[in-house]
Amino acid sequence: MKASQGESLSDLRYKFVPQGPSSLTPIFAKSAAGAIIYDAEGREFVDFSGGIGVMNVGHSHPKVVAAIKEQAERFTHTCFQIVMYEGYVRLAEKLCQIAPGDFSKMAIFANSGAEAVENAVKVARHFTKRHSLITFTNAFHGRTYLTMTLTSKAAPYKAGFGPFMSDVYRMPYAYCYRCPFGLKRPGCDTCCADYLKEFFVGHVSAESTAALIIEPVQGEGGFNTPPPEYFPKLLKICRDNGIVFIADEIQTGMGRTGKMFAVNHWNVEPDLVTVAKSLGAGMPLSALVGRSEIMNSPQAGGLGGTYGGNPVCCAAALAVLQIFEEEKLLERAERLGTKIRAKFEDFHKRFELVGDVRGLGPMLALELVKDRETKAPAATETKALVKFCYERGLVILPCGNLNNVIRTLMPLVITDEQLERGLAIMEEGLAGLSK
Repeated sequence: MKASQGESLSDLRYKFVPQGPSSLTPIFAKSAAGAIIYDAEGREFVDFSGGIGVMNVGHSHPKVVAAIKEQAERFTHTCFQIVMYEGYVRLAEKLCQIAPGDFSKMAIFANSGAEAVENAVKVARHFTKRHSLITFTNAFHGRTYLTMTLTSKAAPYKAGFGPFMSDVYRMPYAYCYRCPFGLKRPGCDTCCADYLKEFFVGHVSAESTAALIIEPVQGEGGFNTPPPEYFPKLLKICRDNGIVFIADEIQTGMGRTGKMFAVNHWNVEPDLVTVAKSLGAGMPLSALVGRSEIMNSPQAGGLGGTYGGNPVCCAAALAVLQIFEEEKLLERAERLGTKIRAKFEDFHKRFELVGDVRGLGPMLALELVKDRETKAPAATETKALVKFCYERGLVILPCGNLNNVIRTLMPLVITDEQLERGLAIMEEGLAGLSK
């Protein structure tokens, strides 16, 4: 094989890395700090993507970097199932303290959000002695075979990878902008939640259902945000039928919506919660936390993994929790959300292209449409806006099953100047597309 001397990073990327892990932008990062990414050519980008919601405390936060260095100098791995270490136990304790629910909890750690979901399903099935799962339209839960099955969007996540897992059933999510029942609030009385009772009749029996898994605000599915009555209704139906209620907080958790967990907005107490992304501030770490009697159901050795809860990752996560407390990031997130929503509502008034504004706190989205009456998705315009923004120094992310939603996942430590700069670039792009 010839040496790579003289070839660009882009040449090497397409020569040695397959197309499967696609790249949204042509940017190669050289360094990053806070809400700014610097590329290999020295250009500066305001980051509204946060590595897909991973960098809530900001890139290379000094306290996280220090914690990683300190732990790495002591030891990097023992495997918790062989030789235990304090960081794992301390992090489990803290997560159990901050996770929703006024009851005894336990926690385990893995490497990715998909692994956390896989473990949630294993635990729920073991505890209930049932096998069926209920998931939702527009859901995204991961890329392993089980989590791909739970995921709703076919292309690119599922296309060509079947067959998928059995005993997974999908019901409509509360996508109010495009109501699956053709209704409008408030006259609908949130019937999409009550539909779960009917779902037990025509799709899967309650008696065979181990768990219902749901995102409080759908991530890849388009930042679809349910009405406040939705989650309490679903939870009660699950409670009445002995079904484990799993809240997938992988993208919504760790302060993304202005509260540590999104379900806190509705005072909902899930049985199990999956956590990942910003928990580790860029380090590969996920968690499953929930009711002790459910978590403690599987036999010794039934859960685990070689790298799950790696000591360096646990050290980073403990630093993240310290940062949230010391720097009052939840309060900052609320203020950030207020500013962004005001700007997005202004976009909605001025640009016909913006069909809907939705989300919680700073986890907000614009759904772009060609026509507000028909709500025809503006997928081409969405792609063009993403390209326009990164060419002018802003990284933004699209999402949605119709590929027509722009979402905000910027670090919560973003400065006012950086935020305004990014929003101004978005505004310029929307104005150009609206001509």
